[in-house]
Amino acid sequence: MTIIAVAVTLDYQVNLQSGITLPLLVSLLGSAVGGTVVIPVLKRLKAGQFIREDGPQSHLKKAGTPTMGGAFFIPIALLIAVFWSGFDPQVIAVSLITLSYALIGLVDDWQILVKKSNKGISPRAKLGLQILSAIAFCVWLGVSSPATLTNVPLPFNIILPLGFLFWPLAVFVFAAESNATNLTDGVDGLAGGTCAIAFLGLSSILLVSNPPLALFCACLSGACVGFVVHNRNPAKVFMGDTGSLALGAGLAAVGISSQQLFPLFIISGIFFAESLSVIVQVGYYKATKDENGVGKRLFKMSPLHHHLELSGWSEIQIVGAFYAIALLLALLTFFLH
Repeated sequence: MTIIAVAVTLDYQVNLQSGITLPLLVSLLGSAVGGTVVIPVLKRLKAGQFIREDGPQSHLKKAGTPTMGGAFFIPIALLIAVFWSGFDPQVIAVSLITLSYALIGLVDDWQILVKKSNKGISPRAKLGLQILSAIAFCVWLGVSSPATLTNVPLPFNIILPLGFLFWPLAVFVFAAESNATNLTDGVDGLAGGTCAIAFLGLSSILLVSNPPLALFCACLSGACVGFVVHNRNPAKVFMGDTGSLALGAGLAAVGISSQQLFPLFIISGIFFAESLSVIVQVGYYKATKDENGVGKRLFKMSPLHHHLELSGWSEIQIVGAFYAIALLLALLTFFLH
């Protein structure tokens, strides 16, 4: 309800003839209805999630819950965005890169099911495919809007001229954002809800400057909320890499093509914290190894949401706290923009 209320408020304040509330609602309903159709199919296909044995023991009871939920809510959002925008070239481009990451995730999820383990395609192959997709998007952007791939606007009207260095930065943003949202997808409703808020935050700052991309973000936001209808605790379906990688790629594509990398960084604070907790945990463990090759851990488990779980937080408490933080970051971005 909060997502819808914010969308209505933004439409009223900006007073655009074609706002974001209706496409957001249509995407929400389409995703919610799509789930009721697809989830039984996933169950019949026995597309059940494999749970890490070294993860929180409370998660073992989730084994067998259908995964690959991204296969229904991501395409629904993209189709609505493309048609609603009148086949706007920008929307088509960001939709295609989002879809490409969804396909990478789908292959990974399917390999996990086939191998009946928690290991899909190799990390190197997955990263390679992500980089190739990101480069393809940057090539399109370089042809259609060359100036976009040279400068990074910062607060207080500061422009950071990067020139060719923007290319590796853009590829890094795609890889970092998609893997960060992937790491965040570890508690029922967490990734779906925080991504819904992040997309709505980006939509709010693009309503005037770039309505087509604002529409795209609204559709992804609504679809995420529709997915959470089925993914809230206790989850009836997981999004899998099919959904989490696609959501990160969508955020990165919008941030890069609209030259809003700094707002994207703020809005992605939750995802950044989740990734950082993993990096710090691994780095500290390696740095403190003793003569037996055993190191120390800063967190009880990473990513951060698992540490909170093992510290006594319930999944609902974690999700509620992260939603509140994500909303504050989105509001901060809106007022700083």
